[in-house]
Amino acid sequence: MDTISRENNSMLPIGGVIVGVIALAIGGYGAIKASSLQKKVDAQEEKVAKIDGLESQLGSVSATADKSAKDIGSLSRTTQEAFNTVAADLGNIHASLTKLEEAAKKPAAAGKGAHGPVVAGPGEYVIKAGDTFSKIGKANGGFSGAEVASVNPDVNPSKLKVGQKIKLPQKK
Repeated sequence: MDTISRENNSMLPIGGVIVGVIALAIGGYGAIKASSLQKKVDAQEEKVAKIDGLESQLGSVSATADKSAKDIGSLSRTTQEAFNTVAADLGNIHASLTKLEEAAKKPAAAGKGAHGPVVAGPGEYVIKAGDTFSKIGKANGGFSGAEVASVNPDVNPSKLKVGQKIKLPQKK
């Protein structure tokens, strides 16, 4: 045997064992950390998958919102057009009503109404040119002008109009 190998009682083999144990411990610690990191990566992958799902839902919601905005704009335009049409029709109706009201306010012309001559019914008289309450009363039953005026309180005897109807007193 070699004298070097017998005489060498060095700590080299023990140091090798110690380095091996330390390397094994570090390797074990690394494996544990790697396992822990893998769990964290798996958890993050689930979150990324959820985010991807939310992103696709967000795209769908965005498209729906755009369509709704266009529909609201179209509805707004259609509603405005309808209001404009109704307003024009109301204006025409208002003009027609105004014409009818004006026509109703015009007095009958010289014994003629809007649809022909004015006709006196029972107990009525149609004013002619030159008539007075006194003349009308005497000619229609011998009444006084005051009696004719009493049954026509809303008629001014000084402003009688040709074609105007008045009531006659009833005979006793």
